[in-house]
Amino acid sequence: MKTQLEAAREGIITAQISTVAQNEGLAPELVRTRVAAGEIVILSHPKRPQQEAVGIGMGLRTKVNASIGTSSDICDLALEVRKARIAEEEGADTLMELSAAGDLDAIRRNVLAATRLPAGTVPLYQAFREAALSHRNPGKLDPEQLFEIIERQLADGISFMAIHCGINRWTIERLRKQGYRYGGLVSKGGTFMVAWMDSTGKENPLYEQFDRVCGLMKKYDAVLSLGNGIRAGAIHDSHDRAQVAEMVINCELAELGRNMGCQMMVEGPGHVPLDEIAANILLEKRMSGNAPYYVLGPLPLDSGAGYDHISAAIGAAQSARHGADLICYITPAEHLALPNEEDVRQGIRAARLAVRAGDIAKYPDRRKNEKAAAKARRDMRWTDLHQHLLFPELARELRQSRMPECSETCTMCGDFCAMKQGAAVFGKDIAGDKSCAGLDGRPAEKPSSAVF
Repeated sequence: MKTQLEAAREGIITAQISTVAQNEGLAPELVRTRVAAGEIVILSHPKRPQQEAVGIGMGLRTKVNASIGTSSDICDLALEVRKARIAEEEGADTLMELSAAGDLDAIRRNVLAATRLPAGTVPLYQAFREAALSHRNPGKLDPEQLFEIIERQLADGISFMAIHCGINRWTIERLRKQGYRYGGLVSKGGTFMVAWMDSTGKENPLYEQFDRVCGLMKKYDAVLSLGNGIRAGAIHDSHDRAQVAEMVINCELAELGRNMGCQMMVEGPGHVPLDEIAANILLEKRMSGNAPYYVLGPLPLDSGAGYDHISAAIGAAQSARHGADLICYITPAEHLALPNEEDVRQGIRAARLAVRAGDIAKYPDRRKNEKAAAKARRDMRWTDLHQHLLFPELARELRQSRMPECSETCTMCGDFCAMKQGAAVFGKDIAGDKSCAGLDGRPAEKPSSAVF
């Protein structure tokens, strides 16, 4: 079986490329060219026919990932299945199943059965979990067991994996020589791999046997997402030598993986102040040959716990604006607790708002929906307006819960409605593209005169 990358390089427009092109409103040949160059990856899986192909990369809509999964404190399979369904319902594009407790194979398979979203994992979680159960010491992980788990998860239907190949002994030495960090290490898989290397004195097998990792991913045409196990967990650690060292290695590995015919993404950057986000994305794109960039957050401040979904949305909008391709959501529970169903909803909604804001800045020609929403709001065409909103049901509920005396206005302004007064003064002057045509192109009902 050829990977999407290999097929695209042979000039083949696969069914998945056609699906992505149709969904994005782009020419199939353009998508094929960018897949062939490694600038777009396509998430699909031969064993999950119910899963629609999702494209990530240059020229495509910025996608949103939702992460779920158990912990040693809260392990509830039914809860994770519900969260997976909520993620799909709320418009997430991808899902990461990151369970670290319970029957991990059963949890993963149940989640895959519950959703049509492309799903990803971090296989180091299960590898170290099984080593801890078998030996009471995750440091006794056998690398062969790690590779077996990678294939086991791929065979179940996993479409992409965050694999920490960029951590090596040279990367770790940067941490030591710079005096460690303000925010420590925040990647669970990355930290356990660092500890394993420190205790065994061995090199990271995922780096040492990178060609083997790529071979397994190619077997299932899965996307290898090069994990950022040394990402910054505090803005004062942003772009320190250790983070940049891993980024350089990951970007180099992205090129090597593509040369092997494997679809590749790069991950980053963690906590990053706003003024460094554009530079971070520029570095990743330049060093990796425009490999799709999977951004976790980023969080532009360290003091927003409880509202980190909003903090992350600020960073995500900037990231999407400057070229990030996939945004991992952050929930209100970040840094505090395992997310529940409502946390998942709020996290996805904040991330979707962020990427929409970023995309309409990144692609100025894709602002037609925003123009239509503005005109419908100006003309108080509430039904039309709802069709252009990201969250129409919420908008309807809010309006209906506080309906005004005059059905055209809202209770924010009531008799002092700026839209009605503006229409009374300038209604006859509206012309051209500013006209109040309805969604079907016919003139919409004009607003009534102002009340004063």
